[in-house]
Amino acid sequence: MITGTTRLIAHLGYPTEAFKAPLIYNPYFEKSGIDAVVVPMGCKPEDYPAFLKLVFRLSNIHGALVTMPHKVTTMGLLDEVSTNARVAGSCNAIKLGADGRLIGDMFDGEGFVRGLRRRGQQLAGAEALVVGSGGVGSAIAASLASAGVRRIALHDDNTATLNGLRDRLNMYYPSTVVTVGSADPFGFDIVVNATPLGMREGDPLPVDVSRLAPSTFVGEVVMKQEITPLLEAARSRGCAFQIGTDMLFEQIPAYLDFFGFPSATAEELRAVARLGP
Repeated sequence: MITGTTRLIAHLGYPTEAFKAPLIYNPYFEKSGIDAVVVPMGCKPEDYPAFLKLVFRLSNIHGALVTMPHKVTTMGLLDEVSTNARVAGSCNAIKLGADGRLIGDMFDGEGFVRGLRRRGQQLAGAEALVVGSGGVGSAIAASLASAGVRRIALHDDNTATLNGLRDRLNMYYPSTVVTVGSADPFGFDIVVNATPLGMREGDPLPVDVSRLAPSTFVGEVVMKQEITPLLEAARSRGCAFQIGTDMLFEQIPAYLDFFGFPSATAEELRAVARLGP
């Protein structure tokens, strides 16, 4: 039940039809007796900078989830942002500080890394290939570096995006070796598809799967289907893997911590989610 004491989490993006977060958070809040609600708020890009400031003037606002197309724009509208958000160049969570300051963070990569850790994947000293250096790839690369990965190899056809991510990683995580170039997965402990490849029928695979060793952990961000062609190929080679929606569910406990709510496991969240078939 929503009352005058309910804490409001705005879910900011446009359009809102595909928003999944309310179907996970709100059942969890209800089951856990947390007096909070996530409300989708569709805001067009041209209105967003002014609207964000107004939203955080509401007396019952607690925070905001930020999705496309506002993640990058948000960076220039906040008072404080995390290192991972700076490396990613985008932000997907905002909370109101005690002094009224707007504080932002990025949890796409954190969700991915939490999933790896829960599956027992060694991160400290590991070598990872991240294919795709856009928003989600940048966030994953930042969280891998923060977790102590020794080397990150980046591949993207967009040279400007690729080099920008490399430079930000070098600036904020100088102890991590960062290289750019080939998408050859041979010799890596972790291989990540952070591209849209796999969303459409007939998409090429993002890497040459014949070059995957059985010991390589393969991570996917595409959520359209659970076992994408890349994961099917990786599984057939004996690789451990992580499906796209794992990143979504694993990052929510990090969000809950950020907002100061009681946390939950990914399994608990999956059990109450109302995502449909």
